[in-house]
Amino acid sequence: MNILIRNDTDKPIYEQIATQIKNEILSGQLPSGSPLPSIRSLAKDLRVSVITTKRAYEELEKEGYLYTIPAKGSYVAEKNTQLVREAYLTQIETHMQEILSLAESCGLSLDDLMEMLRLLAQDIP
Repeated sequence: MNILIRNDTDKPIYEQIATQIKNEILSGQLPSGSPLPSIRSLAKDLRVSVITTKRAYEELEKEGYLYTIPAKGSYVAEKNTQLVREAYLTQIETHMQEILSLAESCGLSLDDLMEMLRLLAQDIP
């Protein structure tokens, strides 16, 4: 697991950690049942507070991405296909908002964006 903390962003550190772990789970790099580093170990490796890593793990557990067994550790939860689908839809919506903002900045119309999407989709097998 390779987590990078950026200080040049408005995102809190716990959120950066949670997002990167979530992305590794969704991409399959961390398969179901995989153990995660202990909260203390991850905090030490990232040079952040134990409270920060604990909060990241709690957020991931709340969202159903991992589960914790007391005195054993935290593990990647079984993939719930609906959960995975919702996570991808959320990411798509976020990217679409960014696209709309950029398009507005350079004066592109919705028709221009749709045409760009159609052209890009032609390359998808």
